[in-house]
Amino acid sequence: MKMHRISTEQILPISLDEAWDFFSTPDNLNEITPEDMSFKIVSGSGERTFAGQIISYKVRPLFNIPLSWVTEIVQVVEGKYFIDEQRFGPYKFWHHRHHFEAHRDGVLMKDTLHYVLPFGILGEIMGSIFIHDKVKGIFSYREEKLKQLFPKK
Repeated sequence: MKMHRISTEQILPISLDEAWDFFSTPDNLNEITPEDMSFKIVSGSGERTFAGQIISYKVRPLFNIPLSWVTEIVQVVEGKYFIDEQRFGPYKFWHHRHHFEAHRDGVLMKDTLHYVLPFGILGEIMGSIFIHDKVKGIFSYREEKLKQLFPKK
């Protein structure tokens, strides 16, 4: 079992409160997810992120094949960070920490994702061919989308 890690950082020219309001609202996920994934929240949205929250999605991450994905918000420290973990879905393991801190230019947003692919060596081969790039592409898309949503003033 190989654990993969992606870490990203982005400074947004908004206040910590504005960042927290945006990212702790699950309904905003659709706005920062690539359109080709056909991301749709099925249940668990409509309120701010809280520990124990279960969110179900339909997503088409590869080859337009629909998948169900269920995550749980396992930890929340208001205004600082929250962690989501996959309960059911395409990965063997998924742990995603979203961290926010005040910065002289707005807010520093840090993401740390740990994930394990299913299917052993076959999963690793698929990962090296396209899955790792797809995951990185989701974060790249989000970075560009956030620049559009929150332009420098």
